[in-house]
Amino acid sequence: MTRVYLADAMLLERNALRLLLLDMNMEIAGEAGDWSTALAHVPNCHTDMLVIDSGLLPRDPHAALDELRRACPNLLVIVLISHLEARHQAALTVGADMFISKGEIPGRVAEHLRAAAGKTLN
Repeated sequence: MTRVYLADAMLLERNALRLLLLDMNMEIAGEAGDWSTALAHVPNCHTDMLVIDSGLLPRDPHAALDELRRACPNLLVIVLISHLEARHQAALTVGADMFISKGEIPGRVAEHLRAAAGKTLN
């Protein structure tokens, strides 16, 4: 079972993601509403995947994700973005494994997450 850590400042968005992940038979390893909490907890949760809102990443997201990857080298990082064009480039350059637009319908979000989970199992 894929263990997912959710990090989003918006509680309603986290709730929606949690329900979607549970419906996909994924396990919620933990949740955070800010980067520092996620950084402190993810390495201790035996997490396969981090789903994080791009707005939570610090000023230097590349360094932040590098720090996280040193603690969790096999962690798959999925960055949620609000605006596809500008943020798409940013998500890819910060070292994310995948990005998902917040404008996607739940079924497409689930497809992206299933594809990502398949990577953690291989």
